[in-house]
Amino acid sequence: MQTNLFQWTAALGATAVIIGAFGAHGLKPHLSPYQLEIFEKGVQYQFVHTLALFGTALLLSQQVTNNLLRWSARFFIAGIFLFSGSLYLLACRDLISVSVAWAGPVTPLGGLCFIGGWITLLLAAKRFQTESV
Repeated sequence: MQTNLFQWTAALGATAVIIGAFGAHGLKPHLSPYQLEIFEKGVQYQFVHTLALFGTALLLSQQVTNNLLRWSARFFIAGIFLFSGSLYLLACRDLISVSVAWAGPVTPLGGLCFIGGWITLLLAAKRFQTESV
């Protein structure tokens, strides 16, 4: 799982940079300031949670076997796709010819995944702390 997790982290980090640059340079003339703000929020959350995913991968690579850490990683990945992905679509809805009305309700689900990732990371840390004592 650790190798795959590092690959996911690298891919999500690279796409955050690519999507951020595309938004700043390619989309800026085509989006309203509000739409650009939504787009940038998606990039920001993708970056933050990619770093959280990296930390989780590091813990797992140090032979910390904890199913909560694995769930934390899954929640972070799902959150990036659901939260950030839906924000990208919503920000660009005027530019694409596909209805993205379904994306609005998806955003909070992604936020819940992020929260789940942080809570499971906290629980994993507490479990690790009690096992170390």
